[in-house]
Amino acid sequence: MTDSLNSGASISHYTILDSSGIKHVEGGVVSETMLAIFVNGQELTHLMCSPIDPVPLALGFLFGEGVIDSYEEVGHVQTNLIQSLVDVMLTRPDFTRPHREILASGCGGGVAFQILSESYPPVNSDLRVSPETLFARMRDLHAASDLYREVRGIHTAVLTDAHRMLLSAEDIGRHNAVDRIVGQAMLKGISTSGHILLTSGRVSSEMLSKARRMGVAIVASRTSPTSMSIRLAKAWNICLVGYMRHNSLRIYANPWRIKTAESSAKRDLL
Repeated sequence: MTDSLNSGASISHYTILDSSGIKHVEGGVVSETMLAIFVNGQELTHLMCSPIDPVPLALGFLFGEGVIDSYEEVGHVQTNLIQSLVDVMLTRPDFTRPHREILASGCGGGVAFQILSESYPPVNSDLRVSPETLFARMRDLHAASDLYREVRGIHTAVLTDAHRMLLSAEDIGRHNAVDRIVGQAMLKGISTSGHILLTSGRVSSEMLSKARRMGVAIVASRTSPTSMSIRLAKAWNICLVGYMRHNSLRIYANPWRIKTAESSAKRDLL
């Protein structure tokens, strides 16, 4: 492990105290930095994130916030020497920094749900997969969690189809990991629509909103969804799966997308 600015992991000296006594060790911890994002030379925001390849993160963030709808709107991207700033130059010169209220985790009530749910129509995809396929794709997420295995303290997100992993990303923030997926997809010309998004973190309303903007049909997590994300998943025709383990999962919305005898029978009646 190197104590590199952009490695994603850093060396730390710490003390372990357990039943065997006291031990002074040198080990790894996850790195954290602040990234400034500019658009057309105007400061937009700062993100606390992992110091790994900031360009996909910046592009994905701009997509998630609705600043851009595709990579075709990006004319040029530049970073500073220490990769702590990304300036995205758009193909249009008339960018105005958005001034709007951001709905944060924990928001509830009919008004917030209506505002979010009416932002997009339901996902138009017939994607259905077997539980075994979803377990296999979650194993892909585990395999892609390199930094997590090294130092823990980090989230992983992967984009897959029914057959294989397409993209993977790690970051200290679960939102950032998803934004990195979007940015990678833009840079590589990969469509996210109709695919599967898997995450190691909690699925909040913001996470579900990012997934809907991506057009994914299934969102699956190792942990829990929130009540708002479940409501949004139902409104947006997204299958929402949580608490995925080796041989079990919980389906919170649109179970017809998971192929079982029961879901197939119910789907046939629709």
